[in-house]
Amino acid sequence: MKMSKLFVQTLREFPADAEVVSHKMLARAGYIRKLTSGVYNYLPLMWRVLKKVENIVREEMDNAGAQELLMPFVQPKELWEESGRWDVYGRELMRLKDRHDREMCLGPTHEEIITSVARDGLKSYKQLPVNLYQIQSKFRDEVRPRYGLLRGREFIMKDAYSFDIDEAGLDKEYENMAKAYKRIFERCGLDTKMVQSDSGAIGGSVSHEFMVITDTDAGENDVFYCKDCDYSANSNHAVSKLPEAVVDGKDYFSETKVIDTPDTHSIEELSKFLNIPDTLILKSLVYIVDKKPVMALIRADKAVEETKLMNALGGIDIRIASSAEIAELMAEKGFDAVPGFIGPKGMSDIAIIADETVRDMKNFVVGINVTDKHLVGANLCDLGIPEIKYEDIRLVQRGELCPDCGKPLFVTKGIEVGNIFKLGTKYSKPMNAVYTDINGKTHPYVMGCYGIGISRTAAAAVEAHYDEHGIKWPLAIAPYHVIIVPVNIKDELQMKVANQMYEDLKAAGVEVVLDDRDERAGVKFKDADLIGFPFRVTVGKTINDGFVEYKTRETGEQEKYTPEQATEKLINIIKAV
Repeated sequence: MKMSKLFVQTLREFPADAEVVSHKMLARAGYIRKLTSGVYNYLPLMWRVLKKVENIVREEMDNAGAQELLMPFVQPKELWEESGRWDVYGRELMRLKDRHDREMCLGPTHEEIITSVARDGLKSYKQLPVNLYQIQSKFRDEVRPRYGLLRGREFIMKDAYSFDIDEAGLDKEYENMAKAYKRIFERCGLDTKMVQSDSGAIGGSVSHEFMVITDTDAGENDVFYCKDCDYSANSNHAVSKLPEAVVDGKDYFSETKVIDTPDTHSIEELSKFLNIPDTLILKSLVYIVDKKPVMALIRADKAVEETKLMNALGGIDIRIASSAEIAELMAEKGFDAVPGFIGPKGMSDIAIIADETVRDMKNFVVGINVTDKHLVGANLCDLGIPEIKYEDIRLVQRGELCPDCGKPLFVTKGIEVGNIFKLGTKYSKPMNAVYTDINGKTHPYVMGCYGIGISRTAAAAVEAHYDEHGIKWPLAIAPYHVIIVPVNIKDELQMKVANQMYEDLKAAGVEVVLDDRDERAGVKFKDADLIGFPFRVTVGKTINDGFVEYKTRETGEQEKYTPEQATEKLINIIKAV
């Protein structure tokens, strides 16, 4: 490809709305252009990268025994009603009607569609196991699209679904897919961690995410991990050994009584007013889960992890209650309290859930739903709760102890590029997707689900491989392997050598760009670094002595070779990929 013909326009500045490295670099280097919020045009350079990621995914999925198909992007309401998700998926599901007033949606995921395909085509145990996958655009109406391709509304994804006769078969395929994923991301030049995670709206009993560990702002999830063993988990699934409360051995309250605590709206203010550690305070928080109020109890030195709380209640949507909603709830119960003074006493007719840190609390301080007053020296029996449900709803913190080996946990940011789920019969059972066993009895398929974000993987590669000058693409997914830069296109010898190398590399299957623009050398070099060609060959004045300059983008290392040596070296490197 000649640079003068390549459809690419680099920008002088980063776009104003770009927050993270990948968004900044891809937009400035001419890979993507925003169409509307969360929706991007993939320009020729980006499309080449995406096709290379797709091909790696396709090769590894095929080698792992999966079969490719393609399912419709528009999905009928009826199938989503069969699974029970039409009314509960949330506003991320883009619903629409056709001209016949039939309700449909733009596919954010394809569990219902693939289950209907299997239901029609897999009738006997003799046809199982089967793993079917597709690579396709998806659409989720994100409330706040951001980070460019990392959290857009439209995105490209590979999703695969396995069908087995039992859990043992699912376990085997789950491990098969985990190994395939590791190979895929290694080939894409990404160092990933396989971490325990929440199943979210897709559901299922067990799930793991493949996270690219990054020190950039793009990491949307905290990943907790242990350096002494293999434990790692997303923040919404991470657990640690229960931290003990530190109360310095003092007996702070000799009796249970209500005391005045004026203007102590926060844990810090209450702790300071009473001169007690916050481990002696029972924190009461009101959440709205599936439009209903819920009270969560936790030791005040710890924080609630909202996804854990939502899952413990079997919910699909959660948010913290507003001050107005808390005031309305208090009024309904006949209390006069503002946030900071609420508590579980007298609230037994709403869902109350306590973290494990609450179980052994004694002689603590708690709100009693009266402004400027607290109950001190309290115990759980004083709160009038008929039955307390204990669950792990705690957000793990750095330095807490690993649940497996007891060593301190570390935390870092991660970008999710893939996930695997054990769905079991979550979809096959309600949709009556069954096979017949050897005895003629019917059973629902035992299913697994395996996703890879194609466009996210490409963006994550930029987050992991860049410098202040631009992108440093891993060779396997770079849009082109090499750029040849003649410093002066009016120099006959420079252009002769550049064109000869260009033709020789093309003939050998190397993807090469010749920068034939009549631009200053500095402009060409800046564009080459910004776009991220893995190798640059500069044909300048040194060609008068028989040499070209050979630069490796990843390391910045520069060497001098004869044109023939540089050509041979590049061909051998590309052949090895």
